[in-house]
Amino acid sequence: MQPKAYFTPYGVGLGHASRLLMIAQRLQKLDITSKFSSYGEAVSYVTMHGFDCLGVPPIDLVWNNDGGFSIRESIAKLPNLFVNFSRQITTESRNLLEYSPDIIVSDTRLSSLLSGELLGIPSVVILNQLKLLLSPRLRELKAARIYEKLNGEFLGIMWSFADRILIPDLPPPYTLSEQNTWDTSTASKKLEYVGFIAPELYVGEEQINRVAQKLELDRSRPIIFVHISGPTDTRMPLVKLSIEACKALRPDIQYVISEGNPNGSTIPSKLQARGWYYEWCPVRDEIFALSNALVLRGGHAALSQAIQFGKPVLTIPIENHGEQLANSAKIASLGAGIALSANRITASQITTGVLDVIDNSKYQQKATLLMGISNRLNGIENIVKVIRSYLK
Repeated sequence: MQPKAYFTPYGVGLGHASRLLMIAQRLQKLDITSKFSSYGEAVSYVTMHGFDCLGVPPIDLVWNNDGGFSIRESIAKLPNLFVNFSRQITTESRNLLEYSPDIIVSDTRLSSLLSGELLGIPSVVILNQLKLLLSPRLRELKAARIYEKLNGEFLGIMWSFADRILIPDLPPPYTLSEQNTWDTSTASKKLEYVGFIAPELYVGEEQINRVAQKLELDRSRPIIFVHISGPTDTRMPLVKLSIEACKALRPDIQYVISEGNPNGSTIPSKLQARGWYYEWCPVRDEIFALSNALVLRGGHAALSQAIQFGKPVLTIPIENHGEQLANSAKIASLGAGIALSANRITASQITTGVLDVIDNSKYQQKATLLMGISNRLNGIENIVKVIRSYLK
C-alpha cells in the first residue's frame, strides 16, 4: 500500500499553504500520496498546484478597511470562532477516517492535531508562532502581558499534542520568530529548528534572463520587487500606496509590484516606462533573484525566502499583527532591512525607505551573511526525513 500524508495548512494568506506544498511536491517524487485540507484562499491555491484539498469551516480574525487587525471585532467574533473550531475537529476527524493517512502534517492548525490525537494518528506540526502576540500598544498594559503569557502557555500545551514541533527558522540567535516561539515552557522541550522551508534555488540564469527580457528590465540598474501578501482586506490599501511610492522613485530605479491575488491575472500590465504590475506573479522566484531589494509584509514565509535569496528588505507589517511586527523587528535588528509602521503610513515614507535600503550597502552585507547561515540548513529535506520516519 502506498504511504499517505495528510497536510493541513492554516488558510489565511498563502505562506502556510506554500510551505506544505513544497514538502508535498518533494514527497510526490518519492511516490508518497498527499491530500490537503484547509479554507479560504489556500484551498484554490493548493488545488491550482494539482493536489486535492478538502474544505473545512474557516477560522480567521477580523481586519478593518485600512488593512489593520481589528481587536474589537475579533473579540466579538470569538463565539463564532469556537463554533467553527469544533466543526473543524468534526470535519477533520471524518476526513481522517476516510483517508486513513500514516501521518498528519499541520502548519499552524490545531484542529487536525486534536483530531489525530483522538484517532491515534501520529502528527507533526510546522510552526513559527507558538503563541499569539498582542500589539505593542496593548502590551503596555500589565494585564495584557499577563494574558499573553497565560495564552502562550495554554497554546504551548495544545501544540504539544503533536509528536514533534518543527520550527522552520534559523537557530538562535538568528531566529526570525524568536518572540513567537521562545518562553513557552511546555512546548519548548519539543522545539526542533529545521531551517527555512523555501524552494531550492534552481532558478537558472537562463530563466532569469528570459523574465528580464520579457519585462524589459535592465539588470545594470536597481530593481525593486513589491510583493504584498496576506488577507485580501489588508493587501489593497498597501498596494495602492506602493504604486504611488514607486512612481516617485528615481528614474534609474525599476520596479515590479505583485498584488498577491491567487485568483488574479498572471499577465503583467505596464506602470510608466519602468514599472510592471501583476495581480498574481507566476515568476516570483525569478524576480526575487533579479531584485536588489524587496518590499514585503512581515510574514515568516516571505522573509524566509528573502533571506534565502540574500535580499535586503523593507517590511511593512499589518497593523496590530503581533507576529508580523515581531518578525519585522527582528529582521531590522539583524541589520538586513528596515521596518516601517503601517499606521498612517504614506507613499513618501515607502519611497524614502526603499531608497535607504538600496543605497546603503550595510543592508546587503547583512542579507548576504544571513543567506550563508540559511544555506547550511535545508528545511524541506529535514522535514521530509521526519515525515518518512512515520511512514509504513
